[in-house]
Amino acid sequence: MSTSFGGYMGKVVELDLTTQQAKEYPWTDDDRRLFVGGKIMAARILQSMLTGSESPFSEENPIIISTGPLTGTGVPSSFRFNISSLSPQTGIVASSNCGGTFGYFLKKAGMDALIIRGKCPDHTWLEIENDKFIFHDADEDGLWGLRVMASQERVKELLEERWGAKRAFGQMVIGPAGENGVLYAGIGSDERAAGRTGLGSVMGWKNLKAIAVTGNHEIKIANPKKAKEFNKKFYKKLRIHPLTGTQLPRMGTAGLVSSMQMRGMLATRNFSDGRFDGFDKVNGETLAENHNIVNKGCVSCPMKCSRTVNVDGRPVKGPELETLGLLSANIDNDNLEVVLRLNYALDDLGMDSISAAGTIAWAMEANEKGLWDNGLSFGHVDELEQIFDDIAHRRGIGDELALGSKRLAEKYGGLDFAIQSKGLELSAYEPRRAVGMGLGYAVSNRGGCHLNGGYLVILEGLGLFVDPQTPKAKADATMMFQDLMEATAACGMCLFTTYMFFPSPLITRPNSVITSTVNKVMPHIGAALRGINKLPQIAHMHLPNLPHTKAFELVTGMNMTMGDYMERGERGYTLERHISTKFGVSAKDDTLPKRLTDEPQDPSDPTTVVPLDTLKREYYHARGWTQSGIPTTHTLKKLKII
Repeated sequence: MSTSFGGYMGKVVELDLTTQQAKEYPWTDDDRRLFVGGKIMAARILQSMLTGSESPFSEENPIIISTGPLTGTGVPSSFRFNISSLSPQTGIVASSNCGGTFGYFLKKAGMDALIIRGKCPDHTWLEIENDKFIFHDADEDGLWGLRVMASQERVKELLEERWGAKRAFGQMVIGPAGENGVLYAGIGSDERAAGRTGLGSVMGWKNLKAIAVTGNHEIKIANPKKAKEFNKKFYKKLRIHPLTGTQLPRMGTAGLVSSMQMRGMLATRNFSDGRFDGFDKVNGETLAENHNIVNKGCVSCPMKCSRTVNVDGRPVKGPELETLGLLSANIDNDNLEVVLRLNYALDDLGMDSISAAGTIAWAMEANEKGLWDNGLSFGHVDELEQIFDDIAHRRGIGDELALGSKRLAEKYGGLDFAIQSKGLELSAYEPRRAVGMGLGYAVSNRGGCHLNGGYLVILEGLGLFVDPQTPKAKADATMMFQDLMEATAACGMCLFTTYMFFPSPLITRPNSVITSTVNKVMPHIGAALRGINKLPQIAHMHLPNLPHTKAFELVTGMNMTMGDYMERGERGYTLERHISTKFGVSAKDDTLPKRLTDEPQDPSDPTTVVPLDTLKREYYHARGWTQSGIPTTHTLKKLKII
């Protein structure tokens, strides 16, 4: 179906792997107005396909690869795409975002989204060129069994042989972890990964090793001249902001390690503490000084937040903050070279580094407490590269570690220190010193995710310093930032661009009277935040520090004020929750382990826990959900979900 808007290709394709038949899925301009694209678009499609009886490993569970209207349009940091499905880790709706080039080339093939259903009868890889879908034997072509980087190289060789020339294309592949059903297997695209929620194992269950896509369609822009001029200003704003223009380019996300250490937020020894004695050996400064070769970034992104490091004489992508923290402090390892090796091994095996590291930390403590004799212990990391290979191939104890910390704790005991929510392991931010982040982990639609949780830690010490222990206003702020990030992801943009929301002086002058006043006032403006959340239409404007809405208008030709943008985010967030309630999700699932809610990080300070029950009550009220965590009929109708 065609579209009158720019930025969109006007077509969604549904492909049945069982029959190898493709057909167009109906998606109208009214749908684009309400559900934008990306993960919100995918959620709407999932709503039409899922009843609540499907399992992640079934032909009825679709994989939806979706782009945003800004993907590949020249808007800065807009080369991202989304993958949504039922997660084998959580059993509910999940999405994973990626910065590789696949989304751009999917649009070049004429599609805004690709819905994959059914299951290939044999190991298969898929070639897409415009409207042609060509199925290839992954065994005969020597693909099945390869790691992620070797798989991508092999796909490139095969296509060049087939085409007789080098041509630009995008691809997404799984590694051994996805092939063998590791519940936290990811999907690779270039050096980037859709790592979280285990969707690589869904792809593996469908016997789909790789997808390569290319085409010659043009991405039309509603107002190309004005968009080009505006994008130059957008780039400039990103370059001069202290977070997106200085911190991220200089040290990447790893630059947060020292701040987290200072604030007691650095997860240490399976979240038993928030500070690590050896932090200065593994922080962003040490990484930048001793190991970084060059900064890299996604296509069209000026932040260049990715580090390139040397592993075995090869330049490879370095670790992000979450991986760096969880493979160092959280397992009592101060050897940065080991972290770099393990990070690359996990990427190449096609495995989520956050869940893998969190599962290992739980296993180390379970062994220490005598619950499971597995030979793992804190500080002993020499065998971990082999252990990760065993997990990816389901060998020995790796076969059990492939299940993740929640399922292992249900078998052996130790749920109180299995650091996960809804089955998804938490990232490296210790929430007892950032209770808003703790709420976000618990209520996040995809499980223990810092980004889907609203990333309130940026208010609680890593940007501003709003009292990190108070629950006041945290529920309303969590909702606001979740909705902002939901809309940004749906447009196809990097979530780091939302850092621009914070005026530069608040970051560069932390001790100024203005910044101190903002920090002190924030806990007392919950009612004001709730008013904006309830009636986002009152923000009938473009904010200078969030150019996203104006960029959207110039690309698509669709009106998009700040209020419209936040409303789209709320619609997407509530929609995912609504679908997951079909699978039984409610307040009982919005939990954290007792270590974080019942055990003070500082025994002399009883406030150093996450007051989750209090925060949840406020959060459900703010969202218009029942106290059982279910969106009300009124809320669903208001948001045009039903």
